[in-house]
Amino acid sequence: MPHHLESLAPRRTVMRHVAALALLAAGLAAGAGTALAQPAWPSRPVTIVVAYPAGGGVDFVARKLAERLGAEMGQQIVVENRAGASGSLGAGLVARAKADGYMLLLASPAEVIVGPSAGQKVPYDPKSAFEPVALVGETPLGIAAHASVEAKDLPALLRLARGSDKLAYGTPGAGSSMHFAGETFNKLAGASMLHVPYKGAAPAVNDLLGGQVPLAIVGLPPLMAHAKAGRIRLLAVTTAQRSTALPDVPAVAELPGFAGYRFSNWMGLYAPAGTTAPVVERLAGLVSKIVAEPAVRSALVGAGVEPRGLGRAEFEQFLRAERERYESIARERSIRFSDTP
Repeated sequence: MPHHLESLAPRRTVMRHVAALALLAAGLAAGAGTALAQPAWPSRPVTIVVAYPAGGGVDFVARKLAERLGAEMGQQIVVENRAGASGSLGAGLVARAKADGYMLLLASPAEVIVGPSAGQKVPYDPKSAFEPVALVGETPLGIAAHASVEAKDLPALLRLARGSDKLAYGTPGAGSSMHFAGETFNKLAGASMLHVPYKGAAPAVNDLLGGQVPLAIVGLPPLMAHAKAGRIRLLAVTTAQRSTALPDVPAVAELPGFAGYRFSNWMGLYAPAGTTAPVVERLAGLVSKIVAEPAVRSALVGAGVEPRGLGRAEFEQFLRAERERYESIARERSIRFSDTP
């Protein structure tokens, strides 16, 4: 190689290394710029889907939660009611949503555990379609009687149920949590009360008020005003302890032989499966914080909702236990879901 070319070779090598380093630095800077350009969550409104009409218990909790979450996150939280198909329409919408934290689901047990445990066909896998975030609260179910029913208290109801093969109880539907509550009562009481399914809580309560059905098991809120007015007799709640809103009404679990009896309409917040852990953890922390606030707790209790605020890990454990329990009862008592009365 000519002498003048030999002298240029080291210089060219150095220049190539400098160029490579420059390209690497540019790539790193571009990557950092892209990361910095990604907006922090949430940078736009977040939607909480409720799979039932406005005005119900789940809707009330969703709106109370949305109000406080919006204030905490500095972003609008919109509640969207997508009722239909016994809750699976709204739940399916969230199951198919992008897992970016901008569409959430506030669900009752029906959409994720109870209906599917009883054989309901849903357009999603209830075990894997959602990321559990937090358990917000739970509403006791109430066992109520028409004024003509001889039983004036819970022990009297137990005696009546054991001594009659004509006693009937209405619920919002076959395969509902209320149906599970009634059949478990039958099992533990050694009774055979007849289940009368309705298409929702309202018609069941209407027939109870009219005396067409002697007993009804429905969520507590639709019963409270009628019970206080003396139109029906509220005999018991179905949670493990008495309701904070109605401390004088006994829990079924207080009966001898009924320890562990517990059924409720609980409200859980979910994100689509695959939502990142930081988003889920932030939401879970905020929900726990909000539910612990005295004003929020007072509002929930006033509506017949027992505040819970369980975080992600506790909620996941709770869901596993609930799923196993409902699936076991469905098999043992041959409970099958039906969307028709």
